[in-house]
Amino acid sequence: MLLRILDRLEEILIATLMAAATLLIFVAVMHRYLIGIPLLYPILFPINLSWAQELCIYMFVWVAKFGAAYGVRTGIHVGVDVVVNQLKSPWKNTIILFGLLCGAFFTVVIGTMGAKFVWGLMHTDQVSPDLEIPSWIVYLCIPLGSYLMCFRFLQVAYTYFRTGELPHHDHARVEGVEVDEPGVGAAEVTR
Repeated sequence: MLLRILDRLEEILIATLMAAATLLIFVAVMHRYLIGIPLLYPILFPINLSWAQELCIYMFVWVAKFGAAYGVRTGIHVGVDVVVNQLKSPWKNTIILFGLLCGAFFTVVIGTMGAKFVWGLMHTDQVSPDLEIPSWIVYLCIPLGSYLMCFRFLQVAYTYFRTGELPHHDHARVEGVEVDEPGVGAAEVTR
């Protein structure tokens, strides 16, 4: 139950940040071009969107950190496993588990270093240039995203240890879209 809530929160955060950043970029670009129209200039000139680019950069950084954890959970990261797939079962399983645990170790180190960095920033008056929000809020994505990614590596390693299966992303499947079985549909109409 808790894992499903975490999964949905992760997906909602990623989707919301991507949608908001895309919309904000669209509005900022439209503002930039429409302000050149003499009729709209008096209306649009007082609107200051100088902060939009900075906010979009921060949102995409947060998406990247949490998207990496999502990628581990769903198996969509690119991997080179040609040599590993040629190995026999005991070696193959050991190498895969070792790789997953190395990923967990790396991300916990990055998360811990990021947490120390954020802790140090919390005790300063540093703010972002345009938005003027505390810098530690911007960098908070490093420990949060890294620890979540570490958890996902451990989750995948535990599942692999128990079942021998890794998450696999099916590129042909789109969530929410139902596809008829091959041979059913248009081919059946011609009979």
